[in-house]
Amino acid sequence: MDISNINSVYFIGVGGIGMSAIARYFLSQGKVVAGYDRTPSELTNRLVQEGAQIHYEEDVNQIPSSCKTKEDTLVVYTPAIPSEHQELVWFREQGFEIQKRAQVLGTITRSAKALCVAGTHGKTTTSTMLAHLMNSMPEGCNAFLGGIAKNYGTNYILSENSPWVVIEADEFDRSFHHLSPYITAITSTDPDHLDIYGTKEAYLESFSHYTSLIQPGGALVVHEGLEMKPRLQSGVNLYTYGRYTGDFHADNIRIGGGEIHFDFISPLGDIADIELGVPLSINIDNSIAAMAIAQLSGAKAETIKQGIASFRGVDRRFDFHLKSADRAFICDYAHHPAEIRQSALSIRELYSNKRITAIFQPHLYTRTRDFYQEFADSLSLFDDVILTDIYPARELPIPGVTSQLIANNLKPGVPCTLCLKGEVTDIVRQRCNDIEILVLLGAGDLESQANEITDIMKD
Repeated sequence: MDISNINSVYFIGVGGIGMSAIARYFLSQGKVVAGYDRTPSELTNRLVQEGAQIHYEEDVNQIPSSCKTKEDTLVVYTPAIPSEHQELVWFREQGFEIQKRAQVLGTITRSAKALCVAGTHGKTTTSTMLAHLMNSMPEGCNAFLGGIAKNYGTNYILSENSPWVVIEADEFDRSFHHLSPYITAITSTDPDHLDIYGTKEAYLESFSHYTSLIQPGGALVVHEGLEMKPRLQSGVNLYTYGRYTGDFHADNIRIGGGEIHFDFISPLGDIADIELGVPLSINIDNSIAAMAIAQLSGAKAETIKQGIASFRGVDRRFDFHLKSADRAFICDYAHHPAEIRQSALSIRELYSNKRITAIFQPHLYTRTRDFYQEFADSLSLFDDVILTDIYPARELPIPGVTSQLIANNLKPGVPCTLCLKGEVTDIVRQRCNDIEILVLLGAGDLESQANEITDIMKD
């Protein structure tokens, strides 16, 4: 369907980070936007304020009449929605044009110069950092992000005059295969979503296929050491990056006093004394990828330097809710063992002499089944662990798969408390006087308790 012929867009699962960004795009284009989501949220409330019509019951009768003409209505759904969803079934039976979020995103961006960031982890922070750099250029940029950028308070940036669009390329359900990147970075390819891919080899192959979609004249910027093998079209340039080695890398790294500085080494021109606005060691790698793409896109040294220094991070990505001389509370979206390990090491680097307590809500039964030992190894880097029940998202329970699998495999000497998510605040309240550094980990819904936990920690 030609987007210019669309009058109405209906979203099934409108409240997701990625879906809400596209909904905002169509609102900015003057389209009628409506949709369903399971529960109200800050994102859905904001969309309603901007003109979207949203309901929270699975009910065909609540679909607005303006979205019931198939000739000029596009239906967009997220893969997290079950195939038997009443509204999705009705649209299918009526013969509507139905697309996944990624398909729509691919259509929107095909006429632009798409700057994409893919990878198992690091893609949200890196793409948001890149969007901030590109938006600091005179022409600005468009951006569809996987998290709320703190600099803007949104996951979506619109520029009427920019040819650039920054995309977080999501590998879930092979969604990124709908994109046509001009330049893309790949941050990591640690196997994930094995409920979808089945094997590590299939997961890596999906990234190889993704690299074949890069437009001739464009470029791939790939982290050194990845198992994935690029499969590039003729005319696509290949660059590597890393913390210490690669075409783009860091030199003269200085960490201390709550700050991180380094020199950016680049075949397009070095930039001295980069200061990380969010001083975490993993952001050295993330910023190198973002700066590489920005530089390849024409960003000047001073723009890059100022942009990295002024970057304020992403909600739920190593997000400080409380920070004082003697204690801190951090929320981190980390939900893969490698992400949790990196989070633990970063916190330990910042607070080497403090006791660190982690609250972790496992995300998905299949991910817990596939990686419970790796989760246990990563969580064992903390001094104390609180484990909640598994957040199921799109899945039904799997017999024998519970948080106990992780608890049973923690290293000896690491204390662990198993609880329901509704018991977390009571546990924090009981232990508050003994907690020095607290980190809440996971991609589920436990973050909704963050404000209450913050208040407890302040008292």
